[in-house]
Amino acid sequence: MPQSRRTFLSHSAVAVLTGAASMLFPSRGAGADDEHNGSAMLLGFSTYGAKRLKTEATIDLIAKTGFDSVEITVWPDWDAAPADMPQKRRTGLRNQISDSGLTLTSLMEHLYPEADDANHKASLDRLKSVFELANDLCPDRPPLVQTVLGGGDWSKKKSLFVDRVGEWTALGKEHGVVTCVKPHRGGGMSKPSEAVWLIKQIGDARWLKMVYDFSHYAFRDIPLEESIQHSLPHIGHVAVKDAVQATSRNGGKSRVEFRLPGEAGTIDFVTILKTLNGGGYRGDISCEVSGMVSGKSGYDPVSAMNTCYANVSKAFDNAGIKRS
Repeated sequence: MPQSRRTFLSHSAVAVLTGAASMLFPSRGAGADDEHNGSAMLLGFSTYGAKRLKTEATIDLIAKTGFDSVEITVWPDWDAAPADMPQKRRTGLRNQISDSGLTLTSLMEHLYPEADDANHKASLDRLKSVFELANDLCPDRPPLVQTVLGGGDWSKKKSLFVDRVGEWTALGKEHGVVTCVKPHRGGGMSKPSEAVWLIKQIGDARWLKMVYDFSHYAFRDIPLEESIQHSLPHIGHVAVKDAVQATSRNGGKSRVEFRLPGEAGTIDFVTILKTLNGGGYRGDISCEVSGMVSGKSGYDPVSAMNTCYANVSKAFDNAGIKRS
């Protein structure tokens, strides 16, 4: 297994650790051309797959499992919501992440563009608190903030998306934080091509990126390699999980369901890694546990972490790609 960044850093003095980290991952606040630039890709896990656990406990488990990075879910009803993160806890969490050797790459929000001006103002206030949390948790290189954009018809929603996401992006820029939007199966923005169009319309590709997650494009006549090539260089974050097309009682195809990455074998993660790496992507490959999985009776987040790590680290090995 490739040597993880955590293993490397644990053998370094604290002063050297700080300097090495700053060289490998330059500050996003400085407006680096690649907001996730480093020497190689990272393998991460999102706390979205561990809602019942305290964030601090989840980070310990993620580090012990062998991951290189972490995404923290910050929805209002989650443990790490900004309102539940007083300054003392933010400082403790920042130190914990640093000491673990993990890289904090992303904060996961769940915020929709609002047509109503008052609701939009409330969304901006909510985002502001998340951007502030990003800076408190990692002042030198704050993690990006990602969100989906909700449902609806793309042709009817895209103008609203341009207006509202444009203001989100401007606010993020003020705080030195990249905003990252995710095309979501069945959403108002559901295709990589739509995310690229949105980014180009807003015209600030340095501070607005897209989340690439092929599980939302599978079984939709969206070719894997073509979708990646079209999305580069706008990809700021990559989420991975499996997707299966369930069979209805009459034998026809019904809805797509998600599985742990590598569990169903329906998505070619080796090709994804090779294509991203060849295209110059040097960011997070974050294992995401769908609510379809974590919401089932008997779900075990520790078992899920182990499965994610075993399957996706193997994909890195099979692709011949070293992790940072």
